[in-house]
Amino acid sequence: MKRVLQCLTLVILAVTLQQCTYSQSNTSKKENMDTSKKNPVYSRTDSSKVNISEEEWRKILPADVYAIARQKGTERPWTSKFEESKEVGTYYCAACGNALFKSDTKFESGCGWPSFYEPITKGSIIYAPDNTHGMSRTEVMCGRCKAHLGHVFEDGPPPTGLRYCINGVVLDFEKARAAEKKYNEGDQQNKDAKKGE
Repeated sequence: MKRVLQCLTLVILAVTLQQCTYSQSNTSKKENMDTSKKNPVYSRTDSSKVNISEEEWRKILPADVYAIARQKGTERPWTSKFEESKEVGTYYCAACGNALFKSDTKFESGCGWPSFYEPITKGSIIYAPDNTHGMSRTEVMCGRCKAHLGHVFEDGPPPTGLRYCINGVVLDFEKARAAEKKYNEGDQQNKDAKKGE
């Protein structure tokens, strides 16, 4: 019985990992990127579509972001700094700055990548069929620059029932200023209260 449970656990783990992706990127290569060049398309306020050459993307993106965003790679599971993050704020596309997800739509899926149940707006994400690796999946890309983000599955929580399985490498995060200010004010009040004791 114990052997059967071990085998079943391994099968479930393999299926879970397979759902998110098969491909693993070798992001340790530097691919001749000019790190002194600033990304001219990155903006958290400009909503115009970005259409530049792959050569230009290679020059302006860090190698790990380029490998996933432009070459449709995948980071290793459980390596993203955002996987277990509980901070309040907004997640943006690391390639162009487009707003993608609010932190209150993030949830723990157990798949090894940051997961969200709903994008910030309908246009922030675009979808495409992905039949690679012998699977039928739906790829999700940035609605502004078409950077590969990950995939969406129909096994998420209410209210959407969706799980956007996203590579953390292609995410930027900004803390919610109001929440941070409130936290800092509360922290200062606690310090003042302790001084008065």
